[in-house]
Amino acid sequence: MAKIIKIYPENPQEHLIDEVVKALQQGKLIIYPSDTVYALGCNIFDIKAMERLAQIKKIKLEKAHFSIICNNLSHLSEFTKPIDTATFRFLKSHIPGNFTFILEANKSLPLAYKGKKTIGIRVPDHPIPQLIVEKMGYPIASTSIKDEDEVLEYSTDPELIAEKYDHLVDIVIDSGFGGNIASTIVDLTSGNPEIIRQGKGIL
Repeated sequence: MAKIIKIYPENPQEHLIDEVVKALQQGKLIIYPSDTVYALGCNIFDIKAMERLAQIKKIKLEKAHFSIICNNLSHLSEFTKPIDTATFRFLKSHIPGNFTFILEANKSLPLAYKGKKTIGIRVPDHPIPQLIVEKMGYPIASTSIKDEDEVLEYSTDPELIAEKYDHLVDIVIDSGFGGNIASTIVDLTSGNPEIIRQGKGIL
């Protein structure tokens, strides 16, 4: 049964963030708010947690394209090939923000990402995921929560989300109503920004 933790972006309580970080370090799954939609997250270095994440999405882990949530660009060189100055400046001017950037992956990716040629990097403009990653010291794997509703593509009510994912995740962070427009996906692998999916972020 998932534990619901109320954390508000205006005043995130440190001990609650610590509780979430501890859970992630233990391989648990969380649902957390972002600057776009609510998302599922786990420890990128915990293969069992990553497998659970893939299971929820009904896909095989090797076929999954989970984003990596960072709190700044400092983790970039750990997971991506070197980027040129123009790309770095472009990234810097658009983070934090409502974007997922596709970059060329290097060979130091965590086990669950092995063999991937590209990786999606995201720095949400939201204090809660930023604080979680900052406290952990490394990024989290992430995927948006989709809704079966034809009108509303993404679930926005944390109470309904908690009800639906009650036996699938360990913690649901209730941060009030979320958005229902996902991030804009921008491919930077060619050196020129190419929008793969138009979402909330406007270039």
